[in-house]
Amino acid sequence: MRIEICAIGRLRSGPEKTLIDDYLARGAASGRALSLTGFRLTEAEEKRALSGDALKAAEAALLKSNIARGSKTVMLDERGKLEGSASFANRLGQWRDNGTQDLTFIIGGADGLDADFRDSADHLMAFGPMTWPHMLVRVLLAEQLYRAVSILSGHPYHRV
Repeated sequence: MRIEICAIGRLRSGPEKTLIDDYLARGAASGRALSLTGFRLTEAEEKRALSGDALKAAEAALLKSNIARGSKTVMLDERGKLEGSASFANRLGQWRDNGTQDLTFIIGGADGLDADFRDSADHLMAFGPMTWPHMLVRVLLAEQLYRAVSILSGHPYHRV
């Protein structure tokens, strides 16, 4: 199963980018044996000239254009499901085992996701009720993907 993160905005060089690159590389290296591949980040340009619903609709169109045809979509949203790392790993493993070929995680812009686009998600997930900077959400997601791979492989990175 190919895993991709698709996000609004460009990440500049710095500690966040270093962390994301590291966790995605770890996930890719460890995931191969589990038939989990890809582990890449695709970024879509922000539409700063727009606002409100027009902005969200334009960002949704950009995000949609970067999603592989037939991909299962997981959108990060404050209304999403809260789950622990082990549950997330199990969900990832089930999708893989049920034949999902492409899995795309969507991180919207600062104003959130277009409602219709959000409603089309196969799954909504959240990292808690707090608001997180979108660049840190990328780091959190990349780390949790690597953690899920380590859980599925029985690696001791995840300790309970």
